[in-house]
Amino acid sequence: MAPNNVFVSFDWDNDRHYKFLLEAWHANPLFTFSFTDGTSNEINTSDVARIKAALTTKINAANYTLVLVGKEANKRHRLSAEIGFKNWINFEVNRSKLAGNRIVAVKLDRTNESPEELLGANAAWAMSFSEQAIIAALRGATASNAR
Repeated sequence: MAPNNVFVSFDWDNDRHYKFLLEAWHANPLFTFSFTDGTSNEINTSDVARIKAALTTKINAANYTLVLVGKEANKRHRLSAEIGFKNWINFEVNRSKLAGNRIVAVKLDRTNESPEELLGANAAWAMSFSEQAIIAALRGATASNAR
């Protein structure tokens, strides 16, 4: 299972270990999961405009956006007014919709509140962070959200 290019949207402060697990699955030959990671590395600036530009470039180069819905995924960011959205995840989902990316949302816990921008995004869902659930959602996104 190898989608072309996947941008992973996640809460850096709280959920980056899940992103690192995706990378480990990809590197491990015992796992079926495979992807070309189109996610930005940590952006070392506090300039919101530069962050937006870097994220938008990566999102536009991707075919898929995989949204990790953690506990803080819809929490208001202290710079939300500058970001123009409640937080960076909502910004990334919005830009992904504009780019025509296939969107997959992964609930890290079923009780986590989804980012508002996922509403009406025609996202495919994985209701757990498991290899099988994520692969199935990516395949579902391929069928239902094709550009």
